[in-house]
Amino acid sequence: MTRQSGSSTRIRATGKRRRKPSRRRRATVIAAWTAAGVVVVGGAGLGYAYVKLNSNLKAVDINAALGKNRPADVDNGSQDILVLGSDSRSGANSAYGVDEGTARSDTAMVVHVNKGHKTASVVSIPRDTLVTRPDCTSDTTGKTVAGQQRAMFNTAYEVGGPACAVKTVESMSGIRMDHYVEVDFTGFKKLIDQLGGVKITTTQAIDDSKSHLHLQPGTHTLDGEQSLGLVRTRKSVGDGSDLGRIQLQQAFVKALMEQAKSVGVFSNPKTLFDLADTATKAVTTDSDLGSVEKLTGFATGLKGLGSKNVTMVTMPVQYDPADPNRVIPLEKSAQQVWTALKHDKPIPASATEKSAGDKGVAGKVVR
Repeated sequence: MTRQSGSSTRIRATGKRRRKPSRRRRATVIAAWTAAGVVVVGGAGLGYAYVKLNSNLKAVDINAALGKNRPADVDNGSQDILVLGSDSRSGANSAYGVDEGTARSDTAMVVHVNKGHKTASVVSIPRDTLVTRPDCTSDTTGKTVAGQQRAMFNTAYEVGGPACAVKTVESMSGIRMDHYVEVDFTGFKKLIDQLGGVKITTTQAIDDSKSHLHLQPGTHTLDGEQSLGLVRTRKSVGDGSDLGRIQLQQAFVKALMEQAKSVGVFSNPKTLFDLADTATKAVTTDSDLGSVEKLTGFATGLKGLGSKNVTMVTMPVQYDPADPNRVIPLEKSAQQVWTALKHDKPIPASATEKSAGDKGVAGKVVR
């Protein structure tokens, strides 16, 4: 795999962990796709700004890494983007946990932008989902890492980097990912602060020492640190699993979209540049989005999307009978979700009604 600027730390194919610091911070994926698009529009043609923003970007050549053995590239005007975060605790992120010297995908969302780019569907994939991981090429050793049955979804990123994560999602869904976006953890906090915070209303107290978030019921404008705490919270909501946290993340995405809209991102040049500077430092993209010009075109196609036009679900899962700390896909229901995306159709409500990940946790905690 070819990586343009930046580096990352992975686990070797042998399973031994490295302890070399990583530039790929633990990334919260929240609004990664909007951050990559919304805040970059307007960068092209600004001269110095163009050059500076361009130099901020890091890119991975997913197409070269995966070759031609992929799902068909359907050119119907829709787009599918894998948005990923990693769980590194190295460097500035050590305050959020012990540095284990490697990174896994902590959060993953498949974003399907429908033809016409007026609506979108977001499918969250729980990190603890047991899947069949395909053979991948390690992005650190260049050697083949054998596939594995009942592998946790987040190990794909661990053993093979972004390309293996993309390959695993394509294998699960049968859908070719048009783009890849990964968000830097620290940049996320700065982005929220530059937006002036994000307003949410909690319907019950959140008291989570793990995520460092303590909120009473009521309306709050969360700064970057508090926002990060919210999207990391799981012990104090629902059953304490990752499924409840995913729903909090989805609720926060919509709140963030509304906040970006309210501050006039597209009408204020200084706000636009400051956000673009932060966002382009924060994201790693596929090489097809690896320049301001390309991101600008991508972002222009997302400008018409509002939070009311975005449907968010969790891939249908159930708790694994053999291990309650893991989940497994509800195959028939999950296929309904992927088929809807593949044919550019709305996800039917019946596809998620039996899922352990669709219990309305977020609506009982934040709004």
